[in-house]
Amino acid sequence: MSEEIKNNAQQETVNLGDLLAVRRQKLADLQAEGKDPFVITKYDVTHHSADIKENYVENQEVSIAGRLMSKRVMGKASFCNVQDLKGTIQCYVARDNIGVEEYQGFKKFDIGDIVGVKGSVFTTKTGEISIHVTEITLLSKSLQILPEKYHGLTNTDTRYRQRYVDLIMNADVKDTFIKRSKIISSIRRFLDAQGFLEVETPMLVSNAGGAAARPFETHFNALDEDFKLRISLELYLKRLIVGGMERVYEIGRVFRNEGLDTRHNPEFTLMELYQAYTDYHGMMDLTENMYRHVANEVLGTTTIVYNGVEMDLGKPFERITMVDAVKKYSGVDFNEIKTLEEARAIAKEKGVEYEDRHKKGDILNLFFEEFVEEHLIQPTFVMDHPVEISPLTKRKPENPEYVERFEFFMNGWEMANAYSELNDPIDQRERFKDQEAQLAAGDAEANTTDEDFLNALEIGMPPTGGIGYGIDRMCMLLTDSQAIRDVLLFPTMKSLDK
Repeated sequence: MSEEIKNNAQQETVNLGDLLAVRRQKLADLQAEGKDPFVITKYDVTHHSADIKENYVENQEVSIAGRLMSKRVMGKASFCNVQDLKGTIQCYVARDNIGVEEYQGFKKFDIGDIVGVKGSVFTTKTGEISIHVTEITLLSKSLQILPEKYHGLTNTDTRYRQRYVDLIMNADVKDTFIKRSKIISSIRRFLDAQGFLEVETPMLVSNAGGAAARPFETHFNALDEDFKLRISLELYLKRLIVGGMERVYEIGRVFRNEGLDTRHNPEFTLMELYQAYTDYHGMMDLTENMYRHVANEVLGTTTIVYNGVEMDLGKPFERITMVDAVKKYSGVDFNEIKTLEEARAIAKEKGVEYEDRHKKGDILNLFFEEFVEEHLIQPTFVMDHPVEISPLTKRKPENPEYVERFEFFMNGWEMANAYSELNDPIDQRERFKDQEAQLAAGDAEANTTDEDFLNALEIGMPPTGGIGYGIDRMCMLLTDSQAIRDVLLFPTMKSLDK
């Protein structure tokens, strides 16, 4: 049996090679006849498929262009389907309408070819809106073979590596990325209307700070200096707040040298915004309003369904402190834990693993990750984190062990992270010193001291609220996509040579 399978595979390879050779020969024949499709530089398109169907006008003259997805030749007349940006439309191609020579040429077209079609709109006897073709032009020859249409492209590895084929074969994939574009445009409209300025800051930096993550490193030959790819947008945007730009945001790629899973890609889209003269409560209000705005504008509803679970953006988002959340889901009240020894003891009792370098606040955060996150399905702001895990955040005046910070959760995922920004340069220097100590103790994700940023704070930064949003996760939720790779056009993939 194994020999039979091997022979069948070899036969399929031979057949595929023959088919590809036929396509190349067709191209060569066209070029020899002076009909090379690749010399065509433009084609006037008047309509798209969906527009024709949604705004049907009998006998309307139209001109469309797209990819030939199917073809049924029936003697002197044929039907084919052409796919463009907005969908597919059936075309009726008759020899008597386009001419004998052109019809012979059409019959040699292959599935996957790019064609231009001119004709008039009509409805077939079966009620399908179609184009009665008067002219069909080969605009580009496809030299490869698309997946068989009834099975489509289902292999996820191939889909991610050959996104161009994925977009052709899977209409829902194209819809996802159109929605992603609309989501980002909607965010921009919302923030622009709030008086925010969109800015751009460096991707290549000498000090990659603003988040707990391991950076990618590179060498800049012209300066003979080592640089890093940014892991965050924070420190440069805060410099702009110092400079008097009171409301700024940036949507851009950041890079973190970490693993791959359904919610993580080393290159991803982050949005950060900073607003002078407000605090983390202002950031909560902004987040709640922005999510509702985007969902309404892109989806037409504030109720979204992800993986069968309904989440309501129309209701007020829950607000709970980290201590209260841990108490609610683990039964442990960290308000009653006064010392590091007590925190370690309760961690051992509850089976929460910690490292020697972890302080009381770190252990509280470990409890949160262990017992709480998975329960935060509906939109929830988790507030007031321990200072140990928040090196850039303003302390709570009434309880300086904690800071004015929140993380926004939906579906058990962290969707955003926000602070009342630390603007005390003396306190900030001490926090950097603590981060340097953690780095020396083996924490590869700890920050290092940024002297220029400290200088900016010494110039003076007003009270400021700031927040960072994971745009890819937001797109996942709003498009019901199961993995981050499904909302990244070209996700990071391991080389096939490895």
